[in-house]
Amino acid sequence: MRLRIHKLFILFFGIILTVPTPIIHAAIEQTHKHPVNRLINEKSPYLLQHAYNPVDWYPWGNEAFTKARKENKLIFLSIGYSTCHWCHVMEREAFEDVEVAALLNRDYIAIKVDREERPDIDKVYMEVCQRLTGSGGWPLNIIMTPDAVPFFAGTYIAKEGRFGRPGMMNLLPQAAQRWKENPDHLRKTGQRILASLQRSTPQANTMITTGDFDKAVVEMSKRYDHDHGGFGMAPKFPRPHNLTFLMHRYRQTDNSNLLLMVEKTLQKMRYGGIYDHIGYGFHRYSTDAEWLLP
Repeated sequence: MRLRIHKLFILFFGIILTVPTPIIHAAIEQTHKHPVNRLINEKSPYLLQHAYNPVDWYPWGNEAFTKARKENKLIFLSIGYSTCHWCHVMEREAFEDVEVAALLNRDYIAIKVDREERPDIDKVYMEVCQRLTGSGGWPLNIIMTPDAVPFFAGTYIAKEGRFGRPGMMNLLPQAAQRWKENPDHLRKTGQRILASLQRSTPQANTMITTGDFDKAVVEMSKRYDHDHGGFGMAPKFPRPHNLTFLMHRYRQTDNSNLLLMVEKTLQKMRYGGIYDHIGYGFHRYSTDAEWLLP
């Protein structure tokens, strides 16, 4: 059984290890005129994609927020995911642009988040965006005070303004100037937004119990595809965190059905078209329920 689980982990982590290798990193870096940023040390394919931007990106963490408070700089938070079309467009138009990068690096602490890696962070700031703008989507861009109080939210933002919407080249310096001239006004704006969210958010017990794990297993079992593996209907995503959770629960409970769900899912993925049988690795998702068409 231990050997069986070991093989499963090898196959499973093939999903995660399809990100660029150090050799590929070096080759890509040679095509850029600027050094890589801190995202080069992350595991998320989306964050690694932005490691070659001229923007001095930080991953979400204490280092970024400490620096923002110490230097009294605004925070520019950008959230997206690897298969998001407009995320790629904004990267090409804005985050790869040296002029936009210069503004971000001068006046902001820039933070990148992969919504698939941190759905909890994405949920909070998507609510902020919807409250401020009446809509949402990705890329999700938030401007916050150094104390992480949001006062601006938007989705795709071009380099230059168009159709009456601001672009990065005028939005960034305007927000930075307002922070220098009247920081209390921006703080109060942000506090009103937070107060509005708190009033509309029901209070809940944040303690996670074994019962919560059991409920999660029940829900995943209901959505499990007994014929083709995976969860839910097409399109199907590998969802590594689901498989990791089930393997952990199998080790804790000895419930063999959990291991069988993981095993069948990985086998069906391995034999399907979502798997690159020539170059190896897995495509991002399958358009059908049988893992055939990536």
